Amino acid sequence: MRIRIITGMERFHHSDIRRLLLGTIVTVGFVVLLAQCFGIPSFYWSPPPVKVSVIDLTNSNVTQVSVMNYINLSDDEEFVKKDLGRGNDVVISKEKVEFNASVIGRPNISLRKTKMVVESSESDPTSVMVMGKDSRNGNGLSVRRYKRRGAVVSISQMNSLLIQSFSSFKSPKPRWSSARDSEMVSVRSEIEKASVVHDTLELSASLYRNISKFQRSYDLMERKLKVYVYKEGEKPIFHNSIPRGIYASEGWFMKLMESNKKFIVRDPGKAHLFYIPISIKALRSSLGQDFQTPRSLADHLKEYVDLIAGKYKFWNRTGGADHFLVACHDWGNKLTKKTMRNSVRALCNSNVAQGFRIGSDTALPVTYIRSAESPLEYLGGKTPSERKILAFFAGSMHGYLRPRLVKLWENKEPDMKIFGPMPRDPESKKQYREYMKSSRYCICARGYEVHTPRVVEAIMNECVPVIIADNYVPPFFEVLNWEEFAVFVEEKDIPNLRNILLSIPEERYIGMQARVKAVQQHFLWHKKPVKLDLFHMILHSIWYSRVHRIKTR
Repeated sequence: MRIRIITGMERFHHSDIRRLLLGTIVTVGFVVLLAQCFGIPSFYWSPPPVKVSVIDLTNSNVTQVSVMNYINLSDDEEFVKKDLGRGNDVVISKEKVEFNASVIGRPNISLRKTKMVVESSESDPTSVMVMGKDSRNGNGLSVRRYKRRGAVVSISQMNSLLIQSFSSFKSPKPRWSSARDSEMVSVRSEIEKASVVHDTLELSASLYRNISKFQRSYDLMERKLKVYVYKEGEKPIFHNSIPRGIYASEGWFMKLMESNKKFIVRDPGKAHLFYIPISIKALRSSLGQDFQTPRSLADHLKEYVDLIAGKYKFWNRTGGADHFLVACHDWGNKLTKKTMRNSVRALCNSNVAQGFRIGSDTALPVTYIRSAESPLEYLGGKTPSERKILAFFAGSMHGYLRPRLVKLWENKEPDMKIFGPMPRDPESKKQYREYMKSSRYCICARGYEVHTPRVVEAIMNECVPVIIADNYVPPFFEVLNWEEFAVFVEEKDIPNLRNILLSIPEERYIGMQARVKAVQQHFLWHKKPVKLDLFHMILHSIWYSRVHRIKTR
């Protein structure tokens, strides 16, 4: 018998070892390939954020920033946040010239060569292009356009957008013709040809963009408009008016609309407009835990729209363009912007930087009604000569702006009564009203969202509103000339607030305060609607939007 000694080289070629070595090589190669494509895993890494200061974007066409640090982001509704590629999240903060650029530290995120470009758009100065480099593909760019938090749309710019909207925001062409469409087109022609009108017993010309067109449009609405209210839908989400609280506007309108005998028709074929009687507040609060996200609530609304679209022909004829809803809840915009994108939306949350469409949507006033039996309680205020306080604000520290306002101005000047939340006992509530009735200017500072009931509170107390809420479109913007009876202060100018108010000439203030009293009639709820009151003004805004956007076959 011969014994053969196996050398090291021969042992290397042994079949089992060879297969093991081959498997190891393939595995290592696969891991290297994954690392090149998807980056190095990061499971526990979460360093603090870095704030990247940027040269004023209003004066810079392109700014390039290297992202130096990363952070997990919350779902704060005040931030614009979007996935760029996979994991490259960009936050554009509320500050005018600063933003946070962040990447979430999730598994499979490459930390190499992460860059983004912020580019302002000449065609839309209120937006930016954000381009994030996808590390999995050296030539890949993920691009998204955002409304820029730093770029404030001023009132003068909103005026221009309103004029442009009459030609740019047109409804979809209907699938077939309707006699109601022809009537609306005829109404639009009559409004454009309105005879010149100056001050009347009911209207002061300086309050309106065009008093002649407004008066003609309002008169035609009272004579011609017919509305069909859908009977479908169960309480408490549908047909359930809630006339108290901060969202009372949608409740009061629903109650008065459904009980109205002048505008309502039973035959939907005779209607110019179709009302969806939903309460977004009830939708938000009545459903269970399975319906607590905007998407699930929006899906619930879509189910209702699908119901009426399947039962009636009217939604499908216009794609919903002759339909409307009234929503005062903060989520009104986000829940309706997809399903009702062609419809007229009357919204309290009228933030032009978050999808509110000037000329298509209408801005709904926020009315905080404490007593449904006495909506006009405590109406009125002192004369200009009796108002010794320059400016007043008191309220909860909601959002990012109010804490800053209070920090800068509380107990700083004797004529600036700026407070945080006041107690809720009867005496403190009386003191709150007395401050409003005794102040020249009432500060209407945004909370979590841009809208606030203080605008209407100021008007009811005959105090000139000072609106501090960037990108807020005020109520009835399409007809009212807000700069004649309100002051608009950009959020960045809060440190200079007192000087801004003191710089307003006495004669100018007296005129503004008189116009606040004159415009007051448009912001009042009545148990039985009266001409030119809040119910009629909301309905007119919806009518006015439809008239100017209608398209025929």
